[in-house]
This record gives sequence, structure tokens and C-alpha cells, in this order.
Amino acid sequence: MKKFIMIAAGALLMQYAQAQNTIDRSKQPKPGAAPVITLKDPVIFKLPNGITLLTVEDHRLPKVSANLSIDAGPITEGNKAGVINLMGGMLNEGTLTMPKAAFDEAVDKIGANVDLSSNGGRVEALTRYFKTAFSLMGLALKEPAFTQESFDKLKTQAITGLKTQAKSAPAISSRVTNALTYGKTHPNGEFETEESIQNLTLNDVKEAYAKYITPSRAYLTIIGDITPADAKQLAIQILGNWKGVQLTLPKLPLVSNPAKAEIDLIDLPNAVQSEIKVVNLVDLKKNNPDYFPVLLANYILGGGANSRLFMDLREKHGFTYGAYSSLSAGRFQTTFQASAAVRTAKTDSAIASFLSQIKRIRTEKVTDEELVNAKSLYNGSFALNLEDPARTATFASNIILENLPADFYKTYLQKINAVTADDIIRVAQKYISYDNTRIIVVGNIAKMPDGLKKCGYPVNLFDAFANPVTESKPQASVDVKPADVFKAYIDAIGGLTEIKNLKSYAATFTMAMQGMSLAVDQKKLAPNKEVMSIKMGDNVMMKALFDGDKGFQQQGPGKKDMTAEEIAQKKVFTSLIEQVDYLQNPAFKFTLKGVQKLNGNDAYQVDITDPIGKITTEYYDSKSKLLVKTETTTQEGTVSITTTVEFSDYRKVGNLMFPFKQSYNISAGGQEQKFDWTATDIKLNAGVTADDFK
Repeated sequence: MKKFIMIAAGALLMQYAQAQNTIDRSKQPKPGAAPVITLKDPVIFKLPNGITLLTVEDHRLPKVSANLSIDAGPITEGNKAGVINLMGGMLNEGTLTMPKAAFDEAVDKIGANVDLSSNGGRVEALTRYFKTAFSLMGLALKEPAFTQESFDKLKTQAITGLKTQAKSAPAISSRVTNALTYGKTHPNGEFETEESIQNLTLNDVKEAYAKYITPSRAYLTIIGDITPADAKQLAIQILGNWKGVQLTLPKLPLVSNPAKAEIDLIDLPNAVQSEIKVVNLVDLKKNNPDYFPVLLANYILGGGANSRLFMDLREKHGFTYGAYSSLSAGRFQTTFQASAAVRTAKTDSAIASFLSQIKRIRTEKVTDEELVNAKSLYNGSFALNLEDPARTATFASNIILENLPADFYKTYLQKINAVTADDIIRVAQKYISYDNTRIIVVGNIAKMPDGLKKCGYPVNLFDAFANPVTESKPQASVDVKPADVFKAYIDAIGGLTEIKNLKSYAATFTMAMQGMSLAVDQKKLAPNKEVMSIKMGDNVMMKALFDGDKGFQQQGPGKKDMTAEEIAQKKVFTSLIEQVDYLQNPAFKFTLKGVQKLNGNDAYQVDITDPIGKITTEYYDSKSKLLVKTETTTQEGTVSITTTVEFSDYRKVGNLMFPFKQSYNISAGGQEQKFDWTATDIKLNAGVTADDFK
């Protein structure tokens, strides 16, 4: 057997060597003919109540899945924004005859998945349990409980979610981008707020259910180990008696792009990066021949890690972790978007790179290599997708919904492979805007050079809810000096005399990060000894220590000694309250940069340069005089790391005030890590000995 394998391998190598002698490597290989796609059409039935049933028989595995989609189109919610999502969530809260706990138990008992939403439901189960699971979905869809208790619970969760996103640059960017692009009264531009959710009632949910949860314009796909006849019989048995209003698709007027390119800027002082979106509206149907060159144009521009945007903004300039673009087609207006989260100081440069690449795709022919690679991607991904039987049903429903030719997917690859470089330029000029695009930026204006003015486009200011605001440059008050800010802080937390009496500090915190709860112990001993450990249970996950002369950081088994620079930086402090050193050590330099809005209040922004040269930006509330935020940036090789800490919930401990909550945001290489520390106990001049720092 081994001898046979060796002979076969030798023959293969000889064939390969011969092939190499016949290949002219100076020429780009010609792409092969587009493969002919053979698709098995699903069996389609029309139920009397309006449901279109598509079934795909596949007996390879003993399981069946079903997906019900109600095609209501874009829904305008107006002053009840959020009611549709809330209604969809309540469909999973039990039925008139089965409370939520009993319903969930029935689903778990058969190992199925049953999920309802505002546009239908989905079921997946083993063949022998599918009828039971499908019946449960039908029951939840037709007879939701809609209890006040569930409504109050989901309403509270929705409001909590909005509060969590209140300072999230990506969340704000998504909301404002849609609102500015489509308009706040358009179904794609409106958004829910705490106020709109707070004003909703259970009756609003019931009215939305009656209006939109209906068999009219419903598409049910059943795929798997079941015959079309059995699927039809089951659908009629469970959903045949379901009734509802007749839906009609809304007719939406076309929205215009701006007459000239503009920058729409949203100031978010806590943002550690700038979220940039270059966006324009697109009116492109899938049955338009332009659809196929558009797919390739977008892929070459920003569709992946080898695209022009990615290679320029990340690989060449290091502005971001990744830059991408998307351009979709549909029955209603869609958008082209190019986006990235970039280093704040490079916001203007990143915008220039975006627009340069957009201009290039519109004016220069793509290379043969780019075009061949893009086509190869679609050939491969399309063929791979065909392995999923659900794809066949999706294709069939798309043909119905999008009014596509019957052979749209069977000739898909032929149309992709027929696209030329001239086609790419033509559709790029038609669907990817340059002179009349919106550049939407969410970030910290104070950290952006020249307020983006040097980009050469008009800059419009908006708040986090897409409302226009009047431009106001932060101005430092001539009556306030940095030393005054530090003195006011010292007085606010208890005064210099009490601080000088502070010799040690011991605190315990709970740390919430990615769903985990960790314990943090922190101890300090004057003048500058410090130790901190983070534990999960009894296991020490991380530890950092400085004994006044040397120190280390340890994470798991890895231990790293402090560098000479880090030690020198620690030694510049001689008080447990840093602001005392700011005032007493003339080697500290500081500049009052101006007044910024933080959490709705004015805050003094002060840049502090320590004797080693490290710069920290601190923000002090102008009314309470308390420190509310710090920002520092360090460099690890080629990676810039920005750490932002927000301080809140100040409480008195002995005769001094300390923040009981610290919210961290660490940004590095385009990635963000957020976590909160909440103090459970703080002790002054107790619980700390010199042995703690050995």
C-alpha cells in the first residue's frame, strides 16, 4: 500500500512539473467559464388565509425548521417609536393558556428552538418533535398573553438598554446616521428614545399586534425531513384558522442626498475614537442589471480585508483596526456606507483617505487582478451557500418579493462573471456619491485638529439625537486658572489638612466586565506604595504592585517587571491625592484647555504634564468642583492605547470624599474594552501595612 502511494505521488509531481513548463506566468490566467447553477425549486402552496408556503424536502438529517416572515415593509411608528420591538418581545412571554414558564418548559422538554419576533417566528426541532414545536409557535403567534407584568418588565429592559447606549459612540453613530440620511420622520430614520418608550402602554402593544401580526403577506418556509404534502397539512392545521387585517406595502417618497458634500459632526466628549460614516442614499432594485457590477464595485472598494479602504486606512496609515463599505439593493431606498472607527487625532486624515478611495473607484478602472479576485469570491461564496437547503427557499421567496426573473439565481454567476471594469466605473459613478455625500462623525471635538475645518467641507453640528446645535468653541475662562481648579477640588473632597492626615487607603470593588463579576482589592500607603489585585473567586487573575522602588504587573503565570520609566513616573507622586503634588511640585505643568459639556454640565478640561513627560487630561465639574473624568494615551509598540475613566457617586468616607463608581473605557488598535468598578468598602488609615507591598 505504501509503495502504491509513493508511485501515485511521484506521478502527480511529474504531472505538476510538466504543467509548470506549459504555464506562461507573465500573463494573468483567464477565468474559467461561469459554472451552471442547478437549483431545485421549492414546492409552493398558497393557503386560503394568504400565507405563501415554500417547502424544501431534505432527508439528510432528522430535523425540520420553519421560518414565518410577515412582509409589512417599513413601518412608521411616530411618537410610539419602539412599540414594534416591544410587541415582538412580548410574543415570547407566554400565551393565553400557557404562562411563559410553562411555555419555555414545553419547548425545552423537546430540545427545540422556538422564537417569535415582530415580523413572525422561527422553529427548529428534531423531526419527531417538529409538529409539537410548530404548534407552540403557532399558539404564541395567535394567542399571546400580553400581560401587564411582562409589559412592565420588557419596557424597563428597553429603557435600561437605551441608558447603557447613551454614551456609546457606535450606537449614537448608527442612530444619527439613519436620522440624518433619511430624515427623523422616515421609517428608516426614526428611532426610539427613553421618552418614547416610557410613554408606551400595553394597549399600544395590543394595537400594533392587531395591525401587523397577520397572515396577509406572510411567507412560511418549511425545510428538512418532511414531505411537501405533510408540511402543507401541518401548516393548514396550525395556522389555517389564523385571521388578520390585509396588509399593503407602504409607498415612500424618495429622499434626496445633500446638494453638496458636508460633514455632520456629533460631539461626544467621552469617545475614545471617532466613528466615521460616509453615506449616500441609493435607489437600486435587485432586478436592475446594475446590481451585479455594484456587488463587485463595493467588494473592491470596501468589502473585505483585501479591499482598498482596508489596505489604505489600516495597513498603510494605521488609522483604524478595519475600514469597510456596504451597498445594498432593495424594494425601497437603501444606502451606500463606508465606515471605520479611527484614532481621534487622525479623524481629518481618515476622512481624506475615505474620499480619495471613493473618488478613485469612480474615476479609475479597477485592475484585472482586482476584478478576477472579486469574481472568484462571489463564485466561491455562492457555491458554498448552495449547500444550505434553506438558501433555495430564500431564493424562491426573493424572486416573489423582489419581482425577479425566474432564472435570476440560476444565471447569477454568469452575470457576475460578465461584469467588466467599465461596468464598475459606470455603477460607481451612479451609486457611490462623492460631491454630494454625507460624512457623519461621532467623536470628541476637542481632540480633533482644527475642528475638521481643513477638510474643506461645511461642518454642521448635531447632538446625539440628530438635532442641530449652534457651534460653540470651548473657551477657557480668564477668571479661572488650573491651580484654582485643583484647589477647589481639594476643598470639595475635604480640604488639605484632612488629606495630609491620610496615610493609607484600602478599598474593595466589584468589577463588571463582559457579564463576569470580579473582585478588586486596592491598597495605597504614603508616599507612593500601591498594590492592586483582581480575583475571580479565589483565583488571582491579575496583580500590580509598586513598593516605592520597584514593581511588577502579573497576569496569570506571566509576570512583567516595571520599566525604569514606569518606576520614575510612580516616584513623582508623594501624596495619595495627586492634585496635592500638582500644586506643590513645580515640575508639573498644566494648561486649562477650556470648558466641555459632560453629562449635561460644564467641566473644566485641564492637561497635566508630569515631570517624566506623561500627559493626562482631567475634567472637573464646574459646580461640584469634583473630578469627573480622566484621559490618558500610551504607546505599546505601534499600538496606541487610550484609557478613559469616569468618576461618579462621590460619598464621604471619614472626612474625605471618594468616588464609589469608576467606569473604564480602554481603546487599543480599534478595539474597545469597557468595565465598571463599584466600591463596596473604603477604609482610611486602617487595614494597610508595609507587608502588603512585599
